[in-house]
Amino acid sequence: MKLKINDVHKFYGEGDSRVEVLRGIDCEIKDGEVCVLLGPSGSGKSTLLNIIGGIETADSGCIDIGDDCTDDMTEKELTLYRRNHLGFVFQFYNLIPNLTVKENIEVCACLSKEPLEINDLLKTLGLYEHRDKLPSQLSGGQQQRCAIGRALVKNPSLLLCDEPTGALDYTTSKEILKLIEDINKKYHNTILIVTHNDAIKNMANRILRMRDGKIVKNYENETLIPAADLEW
Repeated sequence: MKLKINDVHKFYGEGDSRVEVLRGIDCEIKDGEVCVLLGPSGSGKSTLLNIIGGIETADSGCIDIGDDCTDDMTEKELTLYRRNHLGFVFQFYNLIPNLTVKENIEVCACLSKEPLEINDLLKTLGLYEHRDKLPSQLSGGQQQRCAIGRALVKNPSLLLCDEPTGALDYTTSKEILKLIEDINKKYHNTILIVTHNDAIKNMANRILRMRDGKIVKNYENETLIPAADLEW
């Protein structure tokens, strides 16, 4: 589903300490694209991701996904927006420690009217044989796969990934990026990846570069490199 960001502004602080952290963000991510959002610390990428995710609200402007617009949504409406459209993958896995892999994923399946078939998803994630293990019995990469499954089982229109490889080693990072690539091909979700790793842009359909609260570059990648072939 297409994502449209309409003239989004965000301020923090009051009076003389008031700072504009997003300065009129306008862009569109096409249905089914993998988009990478790059920028140095303090550029506004995480704030933008949080606004797209309905975790924070913009001071002006809005986010459009399909027929829904976040402008002036109530808290209840934002909850439904997150439930109906979004899946979140973070740097830290936040799995429920006393639930198995399958149970961690099943928890989120009940939030969707049309969840993905769990056993098929577990096979896609490479976790079917680990489905009865607890998070403490998994490697870091397997835990991140479980976290991705938890986000994906709702069959979200938009998958938001905030530094999804930030806590992983090089080899495991590439495995997770290939999984994200495979998920995009199989389920056709629109995927937005926020990262400091410049190499990841090469697997994306679209690259957004941010600096000082603005998008300074927005372009389509003409030569995709498979995730398995990325190097950094």
